Amino acid sequence: MGLLALSTSPCSGATEAMQDSVLTIHEVEVTARPLQKQVSAITPAQQMDADELSAIAAHTAADAVRHFAGTNVRDYGGIGGLKTVSVRGLGATHTAVSYDDVVVSNCLAGQIDLGRFASSSLGSITLHVGQSDNMLATARALASGSLVSMSSRQPTREDSKRYALEANLQSGSYGFVEPSINYFQRLGTHTSSVINASLSQAHGRYPYTLVNGTKITTEERINTDITQFLGEWDLHHQFTHGGKLDTKLYAYTSERGLPGAIILYNSNSTERLADRSLFFQARYTKQWNHRWQLRTIAKYTYGWNRYTDTNVKYVSGKQVDENLQHEYYAQATLLYRPTLAWSFSLAQDGFINTLESNLPSCPFPTRYTSLTALQAQYRSHWLHLRGILLGTLINETSQKAQGSQLKAHSSTQELSPTLSASLRPFTEIPLHIRLMYKHTFRMPTFNDLYYFRSGNKDLRPERAHEYNLGLTWQSPQWGALQSFSFTADGYFNDVTDKIVAFPTTYVWKMANYGRVHITGLDATLNAHLRLHRHIGATLSAGYTLQHAIDVTDPTAQTYGLQLPYTPIHSGSARLLLTTPWVNMGYSILWSGQRTSMSDPSPRYRLAPYAEHTLTLSHTFTTRHTLLTTRAEAINFTNTQYQIIQYYPMPGRQFRLTLGVRLKK
Repeated sequence: MGLLALSTSPCSGATEAMQDSVLTIHEVEVTARPLQKQVSAITPAQQMDADELSAIAAHTAADAVRHFAGTNVRDYGGIGGLKTVSVRGLGATHTAVSYDDVVVSNCLAGQIDLGRFASSSLGSITLHVGQSDNMLATARALASGSLVSMSSRQPTREDSKRYALEANLQSGSYGFVEPSINYFQRLGTHTSSVINASLSQAHGRYPYTLVNGTKITTEERINTDITQFLGEWDLHHQFTHGGKLDTKLYAYTSERGLPGAIILYNSNSTERLADRSLFFQARYTKQWNHRWQLRTIAKYTYGWNRYTDTNVKYVSGKQVDENLQHEYYAQATLLYRPTLAWSFSLAQDGFINTLESNLPSCPFPTRYTSLTALQAQYRSHWLHLRGILLGTLINETSQKAQGSQLKAHSSTQELSPTLSASLRPFTEIPLHIRLMYKHTFRMPTFNDLYYFRSGNKDLRPERAHEYNLGLTWQSPQWGALQSFSFTADGYFNDVTDKIVAFPTTYVWKMANYGRVHITGLDATLNAHLRLHRHIGATLSAGYTLQHAIDVTDPTAQTYGLQLPYTPIHSGSARLLLTTPWVNMGYSILWSGQRTSMSDPSPRYRLAPYAEHTLTLSHTFTTRHTLLTTRAEAINFTNTQYQIIQYYPMPGRQFRLTLGVRLKK
């Protein structure tokens, strides 16, 4: 005890002395830059936020997706043309599209038209190869080879005002006019509402250059008009017990012309398409503590379309095809984190699809689908592991003939594993090595099975095996360079029982024909520079090298040849410059040579092209009002090109936007 008293007495005296004095130290600011999403993601991911969407003049989600490495957007030209995306050569039916974490569906064609989603209502858009890092993901989102995830503009803490109203008027070339409105209303302490609506119209007639040997003429694209309305209503409520409810009502309607192929100067087209689409979805999320989290989703989807064509080749002189789809969807995901490193989740999805049509011999099918996904994840500072086992059960019933009570029944079961890993070998350096294997399969769509002109009810599911090996790196901050990241991913996809349209004696029929090997490389870089206190620049670029070849039959003439409409080289770049006076955005899209058939003959070759876009914008700010002006020059070099042969794309076009935002 004496020794203890001797040892503690000096400390006690020092403590009393320190209480009589004040020690002042200089302020120290500690900052840390989080890893960018594309660097830390266990599977390849690319993202754009609202500012980038505006800078590249992206009018729809399709315009944005074109800038992601590894994507191929099919565009038949025209303002209202169908726009679908294929990722890494797998086809549009292997790409899921989700809106606020809920997958958008089209059981008829299996492809989602990204032109239906206005970029003005999006907060961000992300492309995931394989799946996202979200452990609360639905089983349906995990079932596809890739995922385009769109998030609507959400209220933030900055939206402390009672309401905010934003109105825009956009006008441009080819008779394009689009008024739109975005209205945010705080309904209470824990409740808010967001309404987005837009009405667009255009005659769509644009000039194009037609080359016929040595003769070059200027023609005009016809039957390209469109009138469409898009409306969304989001309601958000935060419960006092910690749960959150998000609902969305989406409505879309359009009337459009379908421009035909330009062959032998014949540009006449009388095809028309009318669409009506509506869905309502509700998402509830509840977290009890750091261990347990639950999310449930309910959704109803209504889809109707009518295709008409007036032509003497029809007996009545006119063909009218009408289709009506319904989908009923329910989902629940339970997440459990027993430790900081380990997490597990179980997702159960169930949905029912029905189809009615006026087509001859329509079997009026009903498809029942159950998807169950079990996920396990381990995460430490240097290792990230994730495994997914997806079970699929599909039962389908259909009438053998229109009006008949006899039923046909089919059943499909499948287990699809996914394994992915990300390794950070050096703690001090944000360098990651990532690997992925994913097995997916896609059921034939209702069109593949039952469309009376080409359907084949005996089709087998199309299966794909995806392999990925990637490297990601993010540099430390250095001078004016605030951030710099680089990713490179090599991949190999093996597709079997590919569903294609195959010619028979009189008509084309859908068939399981072929095997495809797709080998490629996707590379991206992102850099942000602070050039001055109020001047910044953001540079993003992507490059894709892709060999997609037919390996079905070694004796066939197409064996080893590049698949149609798949360029070996393609890429994009975009630059956003922000200043106190004006914000400037520049982007370029380019594609190498492609062919329209599995034939390298000159008559099937499509020339390389590059499309340049420039935007200039400025925002005037007052106490409660923001006034924004933006000018866009799209394809300002007037490049004449085709994505699909005989379907010329628009040349140079301009758009001007005036926007007003009120806050109170």
